[in-house]
Amino acid sequence: MKLSLTLIVLLSVLALTAFARKQNPSANQTANQPPAVPLWPNGAPGAKGTQPEDVPSIQHYPAPAATANGAAIVVCPGGGYARLAPHEGHDIALWLNSIGVTAFVLKYRLGPRYNHPVMMWDVQRALRTVRAKAAEYGVDPNRIGVMGFSAGGHLSSTAATHFDDGKADAPDAIDRVSSRPDVAILCYPVITLQPPFAHMGSRKNLLGDTPSAELVDLMSNEKQVTAKTPPTFLFHTVDDAAVPVENSQMFADALRKNKVPHEMHLFEHGRHGVGLAKDDPALSAWPKLLENWLRARGFLTPAKKAEVPPKKADRRS
Repeated sequence: MKLSLTLIVLLSVLALTAFARKQNPSANQTANQPPAVPLWPNGAPGAKGTQPEDVPSIQHYPAPAATANGAAIVVCPGGGYARLAPHEGHDIALWLNSIGVTAFVLKYRLGPRYNHPVMMWDVQRALRTVRAKAAEYGVDPNRIGVMGFSAGGHLSSTAATHFDDGKADAPDAIDRVSSRPDVAILCYPVITLQPPFAHMGSRKNLLGDTPSAELVDLMSNEKQVTAKTPPTFLFHTVDDAAVPVENSQMFADALRKNKVPHEMHLFEHGRHGVGLAKDDPALSAWPKLLENWLRARGFLTPAKKAEVPPKKADRRS
């Protein structure tokens, strides 16, 4: 009887757990994650409060010591600038770790509570932080990339086109370093904010209800590519029903015109927001394609250790 009662209780707990995960699919994404480290310990510029949604942060996922190659990537999950998709953060960081890359998952501020330029400040600060603390994190300050999905792809393309060299006289040492990523990885990204290919939900959350034509142009990042835009990898699906494939195509065309090294992969089928696409035999090839591209660019090659000059022979004897 006692055994039967114990079994009933156990089954009930398992059923409730399964139900909870069904109601909140991201619940199993939050276990065993690194702590969130605020990007501005004393409060972010433009913050409207001190609640979690007012505190941009990064989670540090160090690559395993045995395989770490010194490269680092700041990951920007998507979510229409209204939320952050867990599977485009934690899962991606673990995959990057599997190829020896240290990952930093960015929690950036969101609309409609916040609008541009706040999100741009957050991703720029994340890149500066990783670069300024490269020695502490054990990464190469010259191999720091940005990677984003959907609206996070727009934020990553913003980082790739709206960067600066830092302010040499800034009181904060982090603000003295460059915010330019060394590579950009854009996954089914929002790029343009101009109809007919704009994702209007992302545009509204980023720019508000009535942005000026000048602001829409400024943040339509296909128009902001220059020869200084970093090498870029893109992938998209042709039948993406949420963010039209033309977004990636327009950015790739701008990269080509400006002679920026890039690679784009278009897949025939695949829903929006697929992440690693583990359940899709065709689309799940994209991470390997990215790994190959990063390796070809030397991004996965371990940094050479500085050679120590041989000691001079002691001639005192």
